[in-house]
Amino acid sequence: MTISEFIKPYRIDHGRKFRMKDISPKDTHGIKSKDRAQDLLRKGIERLNALQDKLYAQDSWSVLLVFQAMDAAGKDGTIKHVMSGINPQGCQVFSFKQPSAEELDHDFLWRSNRCLPERGRIGIFNRSYYEEVLVVRVHPEFLDAQKLPGSVVSKDIWKERYEDINCYERYLSRNGVAVRKFFLHVSKEEQRQRFLSRLQVADKNWKFSLADTKERNRWDDYQSAYEEAIQHTATPHAPWFVVPADHKWFTRLVVAGAVIDALEELDLAYPKVDANKRAELKLVQAELENEVAGKQGKQGKKGKKGEQGKKGEQGKKGEQGKKGEQGKQAEQGKQGKKAKGGKKGVQARQVKGAKGGGLAADDGGSAGDGAGQRDSRTTHRAVGTEGRGATTGTV
Repeated sequence: MTISEFIKPYRIDHGRKFRMKDISPKDTHGIKSKDRAQDLLRKGIERLNALQDKLYAQDSWSVLLVFQAMDAAGKDGTIKHVMSGINPQGCQVFSFKQPSAEELDHDFLWRSNRCLPERGRIGIFNRSYYEEVLVVRVHPEFLDAQKLPGSVVSKDIWKERYEDINCYERYLSRNGVAVRKFFLHVSKEEQRQRFLSRLQVADKNWKFSLADTKERNRWDDYQSAYEEAIQHTATPHAPWFVVPADHKWFTRLVVAGAVIDALEELDLAYPKVDANKRAELKLVQAELENEVAGKQGKQGKKGKKGEQGKKGEQGKKGEQGKKGEQGKQAEQGKQGKKAKGGKKGVQARQVKGAKGGGLAADDGGSAGDGAGQRDSRTTHRAVGTEGRGATTGTV
């Protein structure tokens, strides 16, 4: 089944025959597994992301998504989950609440017109100018705050506003804005359950307002207002999607499919460049590639110089080491020569001494004896001096 076939039962191009009762809020189009739906949604978001990238790059079309629903139907959650995978730069979300004093001083399309998406972007309206034929239709007293001249407030005002909206959306489509509108169709019982959840779960209390229950009391009036608005404003260039909303996982899947289908209808593509631009790009590419090559060349030269420097430093150290070693050896040689010379001198003196002693002995023994006695006295004095500190000091 194609995406177009999947969303077809919920797409309204011609609203004349549309009846709200024809679409059940509980419908899941045969998908019974939540896990299966979530898997399909994940794949759909990936496809949506790719299409949105082309939309942004092409910068010709823009897309406007309009969300309307009763309270607690799941608009915020649907926007959050379906748009979770797209580039935030290409998406804009605007929530329209009770009009300000400045907005009431302008026509009813003024505040919406200021928020239209630029080319290349997806714009999301969380509520919209349709409030003027929904809430104001249910509460006609709100017209008084709009300061309209009495002559323009007639029994045909709602019909005239439908015509104004149709002309406005035709104008947008003729100016490159693809418009898709979603009514999240929740049942009254499911709304009750969700209101109770907001009251019972502390983290959801902030979502609840007493005004929600007051509007719930006008349920039938709102259903009639939605049905008539869809009947009068559903067109091929700005279709409505009435999406079953009792199962949030199914609601998100249908909305994702409708957005993907809308983008695929635009025949999006990345911009192509002409011959002059391609030539320019090649020059830039070559310049960038040469820049890297130049850096690598410089690094290579630095590496060679560094290697040469290291080798030179090592050579110097080696040369110095050799010289030092040679110096040490020369010094040792000198010292060896000196030592040999000293030994020879001592030996020569000893030989001379020996010769002299022999002569003295030949001259007479008295001289040798006298020398021996002197040596003996000298020796005893040294020992005595040593002994005075250690023993008795007796000589």
